[in-house]
Amino acid sequence: MTALSAPMPFFSCRRAAFAVAALLAVLPPSGGACAEPTFSFDAAPGKLARTVVPVNYAIELEPDLQGLTFNGNETVDIELREAATQITLNAVAMTIADAAIDAETDHAAVALDAAAETATLSFTHPLAPGAHRLRLSFTGKINPFARGLYYVDYPTESGSRRMIASQLEPADARRIFPCWDEPAFKASFALTVTVPQSFLAVGNMPVVQEQPSGADRKRVTFAPTPKMSSYLFVFVTGELERIATEADGVNVGVVTTTGKSEKGRFALENGAKLLGYYNDYFGARYPLPKLDLIAVPGGFGGAMENWGGIVFFESALLFDPLANPETARRNIFSIIAHEMAHQWFGDLVTMGWWDNLWLNEGFASWMQEKAAEQFYPQWRTWLNGYAQKQFALALDARRTSHPIQQKVADQSEAMTAFDGITYNKGQAFIRMLESYLGEDAFRSGIRSYMAAHAYGNTTTADLWQALEKAAGKPVADIAAGFTEQSGVPLVVAETACDGAGQHLTLRQDRFANVPAHSFDGRNSAEGREPRHWKIPVALGTPGAAAPSQVLLLDDSADIGAGACGAPVKVNFGDIGYYRVEYGPNSRVALLQALPQMAVADRLNLLTDNWALASAGRADPASYLSLTEALQADDHRVVWDQVIGAFAALDHLARGDSGRPALQAYARARLRPVFDRLGWDVKGPGDDDDTLLRARLIRTLGEYGDADILAEAKRRFASFLNDPKSLPPALRDAVSQVVGLSSDRDTHEALLALARKSTATNERVRYYYAAAGGRAEALARATLDLTLTNELPNTIRGNMINIVASTAERPDLAWDFVQQHLDVLTAKQGPDFRDHFVPNFMTNFNDEAHANELKAFAPAQATSGGRVMTARALETMAIAVDEKTRVLPLVEAWIAHHADGAR
Repeated sequence: MTALSAPMPFFSCRRAAFAVAALLAVLPPSGGACAEPTFSFDAAPGKLARTVVPVNYAIELEPDLQGLTFNGNETVDIELREAATQITLNAVAMTIADAAIDAETDHAAVALDAAAETATLSFTHPLAPGAHRLRLSFTGKINPFARGLYYVDYPTESGSRRMIASQLEPADARRIFPCWDEPAFKASFALTVTVPQSFLAVGNMPVVQEQPSGADRKRVTFAPTPKMSSYLFVFVTGELERIATEADGVNVGVVTTTGKSEKGRFALENGAKLLGYYNDYFGARYPLPKLDLIAVPGGFGGAMENWGGIVFFESALLFDPLANPETARRNIFSIIAHEMAHQWFGDLVTMGWWDNLWLNEGFASWMQEKAAEQFYPQWRTWLNGYAQKQFALALDARRTSHPIQQKVADQSEAMTAFDGITYNKGQAFIRMLESYLGEDAFRSGIRSYMAAHAYGNTTTADLWQALEKAAGKPVADIAAGFTEQSGVPLVVAETACDGAGQHLTLRQDRFANVPAHSFDGRNSAEGREPRHWKIPVALGTPGAAAPSQVLLLDDSADIGAGACGAPVKVNFGDIGYYRVEYGPNSRVALLQALPQMAVADRLNLLTDNWALASAGRADPASYLSLTEALQADDHRVVWDQVIGAFAALDHLARGDSGRPALQAYARARLRPVFDRLGWDVKGPGDDDDTLLRARLIRTLGEYGDADILAEAKRRFASFLNDPKSLPPALRDAVSQVVGLSSDRDTHEALLALARKSTATNERVRYYYAAAGGRAEALARATLDLTLTNELPNTIRGNMINIVASTAERPDLAWDFVQQHLDVLTAKQGPDFRDHFVPNFMTNFNDEAHANELKAFAPAQATSGGRVMTARALETMAIAVDEKTRVLPLVEAWIAHHADGAR
């Protein structure tokens, strides 16, 4: 599953509204007696008894799109492993009208447990071990939020339309039909639906029969699926259309609302290419006869890997060259590649329980980058995606981090596992491991793993066994330190000379960012406990094409390092998952070699310096001095990192008297970079300069650059008269800058553009820009808008966040959330209470707001909510600490060095 990133304050990231990590877990530093066992169905975690096993579901659904309910019937073939008088399965937010087993007259008493999300069926006589057939009739709700079946109202040229779709991960199949809703219970699913005659219905498998069913309705039957977990079930229906092609014997399609299918051509072309690539890479052919990529204009802001029917938020799948910048192709390809990789890693082979979610998400995140390097090497995806690893490293340095393999108690906690540790640390570790083992050996191990576990479940240990056998290297020992414990390795490096020449000393430590004070009772020693890793460390000479040496650092090492004074880059190529702290000698040599470094190594030096300064292991002056050595024509990612550091400092400085000077310094450093690029897009527009130009416009506008603000307003005014006058590559940036300084007329003009458009990406662009208005009246208008049904549910929370991060009075947003919590939760679902509220509070960086969150009982009503609250409190504690410790040093340095700032 992919969660798209949103305009978030301070710590947004690639694809996610990932929350900050949580649940410190102290685990053994290596495998040994505590290592995870290979998968066993009986031993797999979960709430349901293993004495009843579903084999096949035959499900019939009939949705009522006006009443927003559905009727359902199902027949479930089950295997009873021992005699029983009761059967317990999952069901929530539904009514079960009847339950019978085998003979139609053998009915059960049904007891629903809303808290446990189960239904217990009690029979009048014992059921013998063996095969049985269970029949159930039920009714349920079609939700306004993306859990279970949900509806989406969307605009068209001829008025509003309604469609429905499903979103089930991690545990919401139980909202559509009673089932064994845990990933270890794999079964086949045969679906039949009754829908309006004008609707297209899409499921996991192809349609095998359509027949009339009363006035203006039809009954649609799909072929049964292979064995799969319940969360992979999909059902989408509405006024839809489909384009398709054949690829490796599979019918690949793109499904859109009526009139938009041609915008799916880029997705269709790349979906077909990826299918062939993955068939070869995994050594296992995609086993279903069709694969649909389905664009939904609302519901949830991401994508979901349902087997054979991947659902995408519309703007994550469709590309319109008249409205999208060319660079949007990168994000679309990345998300398609991620979700299609899941068709093998997650769907064909599935983790046994949510504690191994990273087997799905970490590998799909890694595979999306590998596929992009294969088909679009000019994008330099690993380099340009550097922020993904940096986000993970930042989270993993906190006390609230968790191991990649984390304990998950229930479905509420499972929701919290979809975070930057699972996705991004998983991705980064796999990349480092592949580099250490070698591409061929790694792929051989993956192929063996797929062949051995197809249609089954696994744990991480199953994967390590396959890789270790293929590579002949101690995979499990290396992996244990990175997956079974939290924390970031730190490699401390220093050079020294003696009569024998230069030698390099390496030793490992733990990198941690622990604030001086805690808002949730943690002590300052927590998060600093010793850790041990076996770290693949690559060493090289700046500018060289490849590392000169790769060693497995177990504790410390002392090695020869060339001539005295020669620079040695540690983490050569920036592939390793660790920080590096250089001693004085090494640092001087590396700074002198900065121009000769490959971009990835120069970037790595910057990111580590910034992290060390933020965590109190270095003076911020060391980072700022490094940025002063950068040239205006350096690569996008280098300046992107600097912009990110300025943004973090600007967040800390809200309400601080030194903020104007900080922003002036940022303008002075960034304006020459923009002046080199200029306003106008050159070439095809699918390049790194296009991305950098747009970010510089947004940043300089936010920091009050008068020329940028004036030109953005001029171009926006021209755009209102002639839409072709503003290239798609500049529309997001210009709209956002205009929105920040908008008056009532401009605010209304932005809303009019959003309301006029039927394209999801355009609607999102202009709604977000309107939400950025800083004036109190405009902020209140935006907040009031979130209570209406005008906005797609996908963006309602982001609109509130934008107000909190940009408005003159950010407390307006917090007051609004508290006042309207029940209404907003009804619209957005329980995730609004459990996830949104804690994340929202990280807009603030003071103790008073931290205490308000700590006392806010609704956000801690579930175990998942408590996890998210702990993470948010840690984020706020770090911000308060850095505001006290880092910001004054930065402001003092700027006052001394930035006489030329404007």
